[in-house]
Parts: sequence; C-alpha cells; structure tokens
Amino acid sequence: MFVDQKAWEAAVRHLFEDAYPYDATGPRRHEDWVLDVLAVMGRVPDPRGWTGLDDAAQASEREGYPTFPFAVHPPEYIAPRLREIDRDSAENLLLALTDDCCTLSSLKRFRESEEELRAMARTILARYGAAATFHTNVNRPGRVPGTLDFTTRNWGYSPLSVYSEDYGLIVVTDTEVGMFWNFSDY
Repeated sequence: MFVDQKAWEAAVRHLFEDAYPYDATGPRRHEDWVLDVLAVMGRVPDPRGWTGLDDAAQASEREGYPTFPFAVHPPEYIAPRLREIDRDSAENLLLALTDDCCTLSSLKRFRESEEELRAMARTILARYGAAATFHTNVNRPGRVPGTLDFTTRNWGYSPLSVYSEDYGLIVVTDTEVGMFWNFSDY
C-alpha cells in the first residue's frame, strides 16, 4: 500500500490529536536502531519532511532538556524495555494510543467506525513498508509470542518518560525509525 504525505499526516492528526502525543519519524543511521530512537526522542528532523505531533515541543520543561518528556537514558536502559510485536498488534496499539490508559475502549469517542479507524492506522503503518519491525514498551502478552492482547485487564509497561505512565510503538525500517507515544500523569 502506497501512502502519501497528506494521507499520512491526516491519519496521525485525526487519531492522536486528543491524546498527549509524541509522533515523529527520524532517519535510521545505525545498525543498533535504539541509537536512532534516542535521536528521534531528541527531535531529529523527519527525513521526508512530514509532520508528526509533538505536544511537548513548546513546553517550558524542555529548556535545557531537549528530550522532554522522555527521560534521558542510555541505549542499554531502553533496549531491554522494548519487545517486538507483530503488525496486527502494532495496528491495535496505534488505536489504543489514541487516549489515556492504552485501551481500545477509546475508539468509542470517534465518529468513524472501527474499520475506518483501522484503515487510518494501516495508513500510518504503510509509510514504513511491509518489511518494518514493530517494538513497544507495553506488556500485554497475547497467547502467541510477539502479540498483544487488548482484552486482558492485566498489563504493564516500561516507562521511558518523566510521566507516571507512557506507552508507545516504535517502527523500524532500513531507512527510518518512527515513534508513536502517549503520556499520562496520574
């Protein structure tokens, strides 16, 4: 599936504008893509010039702290907190990131049907192609390794930010690393 800038940006904006998002893509420059994740957290420019969402971009807390709201961590801290998931789980996770609590129940607030929202999530993932890999800090293990189960009430995550809760998806290709993250503070 080919996706253009206008469709991708519209899908990102529509799905995540009511969350507290950090949705950005940076270039993949290292074999160890976690180093590229750190660069994306530091707001490296999108290699295609496409616009994501960054609610914290103008926050006063960023002064002297360019990765805010992400905490400053070395790659050795981040890597073990991420687990690989399959494409279907990545699609579900994108939909769960549309609001706090990382659940699919937030889809009820949209006017669109679930299938229309899933089409938007697939549009976002299409930018990265069929060979992309998907990684998350969310632990909602499904019955099959590498899947997430959004029907279970038992779940956890490995925070990477200064907030009490954060959860997200990292998409890795040979040329790009995308991050889709949401933050909560309870």
